[in-house]
Amino acid sequence: MITLEDWALIRRLAAEGVPEAQIAQRLGISRTTVIKAVNSDAPPRYERRPAPTSFTVFEVRVRELLVQTPDMPATVLAERVGWTGSIRWFRENVARLRPEQRPIDPVDRIVWAAGDAAQCDLWFPPRKIPLEDGSAKLLPVLVITAAYSRFVTARMIPTRKTEDLLLGSWELIQQLGRVPRRLIWDNEPGIGRGQRRAEGVGSFMGTLATKLVLLPPRDPESKGIVERRNGWFETSFIPGRTFSSPADFNAQFTDWLTKANARVVRTIKAAPADLVDTDRAAMLALPPIPLHLGWRNKIRLGRDYYVRLDTNDYSVDPAVIGRMVDVAADLDRVRVRADGRVVAEHCRVWARGTTVTDPAHVQTAAWLRKQFQQPRAVVAGDDLARDLADYDRAFGLTAEEGIS
Repeated sequence: MITLEDWALIRRLAAEGVPEAQIAQRLGISRTTVIKAVNSDAPPRYERRPAPTSFTVFEVRVRELLVQTPDMPATVLAERVGWTGSIRWFRENVARLRPEQRPIDPVDRIVWAAGDAAQCDLWFPPRKIPLEDGSAKLLPVLVITAAYSRFVTARMIPTRKTEDLLLGSWELIQQLGRVPRRLIWDNEPGIGRGQRRAEGVGSFMGTLATKLVLLPPRDPESKGIVERRNGWFETSFIPGRTFSSPADFNAQFTDWLTKANARVVRTIKAAPADLVDTDRAAMLALPPIPLHLGWRNKIRLGRDYYVRLDTNDYSVDPAVIGRMVDVAADLDRVRVRADGRVVAEHCRVWARGTTVTDPAHVQTAAWLRKQFQQPRAVVAGDDLARDLADYDRAFGLTAEEGIS
């Protein structure tokens, strides 16, 4: 086989008009080799004939195992097939076979129409937020991104529970000003999984007249817009920032999103702020009736004049001990009512296991306790003696029987 240099020289000499016999004589090769070089379309390439290797006898069994479990680690495969040679050589061969056994999952290019959908997700910033009790905690941020315009609304919420997810969703939809025709979620337990919807989610979607779409497992492409934004937040918003509270985080994040929505998005070649009006025009109107969302409970207030919301306890006016009270809370406030009258109102605490006490409630409890502990005064002239004949009549005894 001729070298690459000889092949190039043969073709150059042939192009200059040198006879093939003279080229063969000059290079000391056969005329047939010269003819093949002149007529070839590509330079010569040495190809080694495939020969059996130490891995060959294990290949069939490895393929069978990869068909059953495509992600089985190479070390486990080596143990299953009885490999005793170099693990590095085994890994290289497994890496060559593994792509052939994986099922194919094509990805379609999705075109989003104006007003059609918004993608919803929870982002957990990698920064603990200081709370009221001095502790710090990683808190979720609810993010809703309009699929057509890429316009982002977001805010930090206390928990991943259904009550807070719906409260946050409603607040962000109000910021958007209209209702997307579909809200796309990725199996968040507080919203629903598969065919199951969390309690209250169905009525929320019905009031908005929108459709909830819960994506099947292993379908990240259908919600990739909002997930890419989450990664962008971590590289563009978080670095160099500090936060003193959840309210401080939301204030900074809202201000930053105003600027972020004005930046041109490469994939759509436009700024979300410039397209959001077109998006809104195709969305649904906000519902004409108020939404009753948030934490709600009805209990009888005990002597320990506190009510529990999530994991925290809030004091209530002790004057309504023993009566039924209605407990309601949103993302910011906790209110307790008795017969429609507010008997307690507190800022909602985002820490866990905290007791929130109003000093006025403690004073009222002390006064009521003092009144209870004072002995009752006996009214002058109140005769507590009773005629014994009353007991005879009560038990059906005659006068003679009573005397005996």
